[in-house]
Amino acid sequence: MKRISVSLRWLVPAVLVVGLVTSGAAVAGAKNAPVQGGSATLNASGATFPQSYYEEVIGAFKQKDSNVTINYAGGGSGKGRQDFADQVVDFAGSDAPYKPEDLAGVKGGTFFYFPTVAAPITVSYNLSSVKKLQLSAETLAKIFSGEIKTWDDAAIKADNKGAKLPSTAITVVHRADSSGTTENFTKFLTAAAPTAWTLGSGSTVSWPADTQAGQGNSGVGQTVKNTDGAIGYVDFADAKALKLQFARIKNKDGKFVAPSVKATTAAIDKAQVKGDLTYDPLNASGAGAYPIAAPTWLLVYQNQSDSAKGTAVKNFLNYIYGNGQKLAPEVDYAPLPKSLLDKAKAQVKKVGASSSSSGASTSTT
Repeated sequence: MKRISVSLRWLVPAVLVVGLVTSGAAVAGAKNAPVQGGSATLNASGATFPQSYYEEVIGAFKQKDSNVTINYAGGGSGKGRQDFADQVVDFAGSDAPYKPEDLAGVKGGTFFYFPTVAAPITVSYNLSSVKKLQLSAETLAKIFSGEIKTWDDAAIKADNKGAKLPSTAITVVHRADSSGTTENFTKFLTAAAPTAWTLGSGSTVSWPADTQAGQGNSGVGQTVKNTDGAIGYVDFADAKALKLQFARIKNKDGKFVAPSVKATTAAIDKAQVKGDLTYDPLNASGAGAYPIAAPTWLLVYQNQSDSAKGTAVKNFLNYIYGNGQKLAPEVDYAPLPKSLLDKAKAQVKKVGASSSSSGASTSTT
């Protein structure tokens, strides 16, 4: 199935107007009857980590309900959470929940976390002489904190016995914007290499001065591609679209595992789901689990501003939890496990209900 390439996304406006239809969307539309609902325009912003998936599923949904237009602008999870809190969007994408201290700033009342898909965060690199690279969490932490400066460092050699590693200087590339991908990547390093990783975790961290920054996942990926010796964390879909090399990462069971949909599924199957449908698959156990598997959510208010938008949001969520899950592997994302999917479907029914409905997510994450 075709999807919009990274390079094309750099040439079009940041907001995707989903009157554009992919060939895959036409196929999905041919198999299903139209969704019943009124005319509505929904505006959203946020995470770039799942943006390739959202572009695909929005286009497919448009074929089912041509009366609904959904505009999804990226900008990063931090922007999505802020826009949602300020009620300047109808829903938002985020790869991380709100911190408890930030919940008071959410002005629209009760809201829900709707998990959509999951995917690996790749550790992508640009080193033409090294086709296969393995990295432990400790080595990765030292690279991104600036302690390891060259590719022939002893720690990298220890992870790659027998490999011919050059003395090329390492250029670390990270996100410039407030990012859920950054938060999940640094949460992994905190959990898996607590002694070696010293920069903490969050949507933004204080990176060393000699690093480079890119806007969005695609911006990091493009910088890695254009910089000899570079290394950065990039979502799987963008890394593949840019034809980047990515490393196998040592997991909790001591196995070096490549990023893939299958290895992400192995990780999310092990995750404990909280009552608000947030969960953490990072550093999961299991020989086949990729250790930097990351979740993502749509943030949706329980009470919608008008009935047409409320119906459109619910129809879109129901589509994500139906045919939208089937689209996920085709654009390099892992669908949700059945147990989580069932809980998400049940939660959709609460959108538009009174604020007293049980199960709402307002102040706990």
